[in-house]
Parts: sequence; C-alpha cells; structure tokens
Amino acid sequence: MCQGHLLEETVIVPMLNSKMSGREIDKMPCKESSAPYPWSSEDACSLIPRGRAFVKMHGLRNDFVIVDGRDHAYTPTVEEIVALCDRHEGVGADELLIVEPPKTEGTTAFVRIINPDGRDVEACGNASRCVGWLLLKEKEVSSLQFETLGGILTCTLAGEKEVSVEMGRVKKEWQEIPLARQMDTLHLGIGAGPLKDPVGMNIGNPHAVFFVEDLSAIDLALYGKELQTDPLFPEEANIGVAQVVDADTMKLSVWERPGNMTTACGSGACVAVAAAIRRGLTPEKRMKVMMPAGSVTIELKEDDIAVMTGPVEVCYSGYLPAFMK
Repeated sequence: MCQGHLLEETVIVPMLNSKMSGREIDKMPCKESSAPYPWSSEDACSLIPRGRAFVKMHGLRNDFVIVDGRDHAYTPTVEEIVALCDRHEGVGADELLIVEPPKTEGTTAFVRIINPDGRDVEACGNASRCVGWLLLKEKEVSSLQFETLGGILTCTLAGEKEVSVEMGRVKKEWQEIPLARQMDTLHLGIGAGPLKDPVGMNIGNPHAVFFVEDLSAIDLALYGKELQTDPLFPEEANIGVAQVVDADTMKLSVWERPGNMTTACGSGACVAVAAAIRRGLTPEKRMKVMMPAGSVTIELKEDDIAVMTGPVEVCYSGYLPAFMK
C-alpha cells in the first residue's frame, strides 16, 4: 500500500506481465536517431509504451487504482485486474475503481468497485471517499452524488483531504444480507475460536460483526476465512471484530472478502456502529471508530442511514501498459 505521502507528479509505468519480449521491443518502429530509446513516453520509440492514465489513492492505507472510463470505456479482463492489483507484478491495490458515465439522472458518474480477484462488489467506504474526492475537486463543488452497484452515494467535502459519504441504509433483514435461511440477524449463532454469535447486517455488502471485551487478544486472521465462507452466507461476508471502548468510541478489525485483513474498512465501521446500537452497547448515534491505520467517524441518522467521515490521500499518478487499453 502507499504510504500517505502526496506524490502527485510521480509517473509509474508498470510492466504488469507484459508479453512483449526483448526481441519484440527491438522490432518496435522508431524514428531514425542516434538517441537512446526513452524508457517511457508517448513516442513509438519508447521501451515501455504508455497506455491509459490512472491515479493511485488511499483511505487509511486501504489503497486503490482509479481509472477514468467516461470518455473511453475501460473493460479489463479478470486476468488483467489480477495482474494490475498484484503488489509484486503490478501497480498494487486493494481494489480497482473504474469511473464510468452516469446511469441515473442527477448522478455524476457510475463507479465500478472491483476486488483483486476480479469480482465486482457493491460498496467500499474508503474507496467511495477517494473517488468522491476526485470528482468533487474535478467538478469544483462541495457535494455530489455518484452510483455504485450498492446504490447512490452522496459525497461532501468535510475538509481539504476529508470527505463525508452518506453510505445508504444499513439493512438488517435476513434476506437483505443475505443469509441462507430465515433467522434473527441480531444473533446469527455462528462462531470460530473465541468469536461467538455475531450481528448480521448489510450496507451494500454483507457483514457479520462480533463483539469482544479485548480486541488486542483476538487474532482475526486465524478465523477470518472460515467465517467469511460459512454456509450461512451465500455471497460470503466481511467479518468484523469490535470492542466498545466507551459510549462514543469503538475499536475495530475487519477481515474482508475476497480473503484478507485490512487496515481499515469504511463499510465495516458503519455496520459495527449500527450493530452496537442494535445490541444496546451504546446509546450514541455518532461514534469514533479506531482501526489499525486510523479513525473514521460514523453517524447513524434517521431510517438507519449511515454517514462516514474520514481522510483521503493521493499517492501518485501514472500510466498502465499500452496492452491494457
């Protein structure tokens, strides 16, 4: 993941498993010149031809490659997405975000959120803040809406590098999560090791939230995959473990689909606060949620609408390889 420094002028042109061999590079057309091949440029002589531009951002070290597909559609294959997100052979990212033309009147864009395994997902709070910041700055407005598979999100600038996102309604019916069978979502009755009886909820993606007395004593990585793939979750689930510190403060760790620990999870923070309220663990509707990489503020408004406020950072911009256009 990127380190949170503002490196907007950096240009990164990764090879990403390019099948272009040295021999093929030698055959590339080039103007007659004694000058050496440029490493990367728009010139035909370039050793690494530039493709589509991208921006890399992170929200609390949850990092994203963001591509603008509004004027020229971008439809990478699963193999290309996997390569792009790979931290050794690609740019490296927790998710790929593709900004597309709006599908609903009144929205600025439609945003695809794609996991490193190539699967489209409905929501990601940290991703929403990052792409929301880009669109807000581009349009020079203080508030706008964009759409994801999970629905329409409202984004508002809360500071120079801080964004509030109205994430939508926190859903709590069993078929909305969804679960494999009808049951009380306040007590799912599953568990692994010291983790018992989570709350089930959905805010564009499915979550199960466990509450513990001491979060530092829990090694979620040992149990995350088992719980994520429990048969109770036909679409699998993100697994959160929360400790309520006081009425308006919570500590949280999250194991995310497709199967990894994350330093921060915006949607997980939203459902954790909603779950704490449902369980009667806090009377407050606004809580600070502390995660390994930092904190966000979650407010639960009327009709169970969750609003998340947190930081964003720009890492750098660059170009994908020409073969990934």
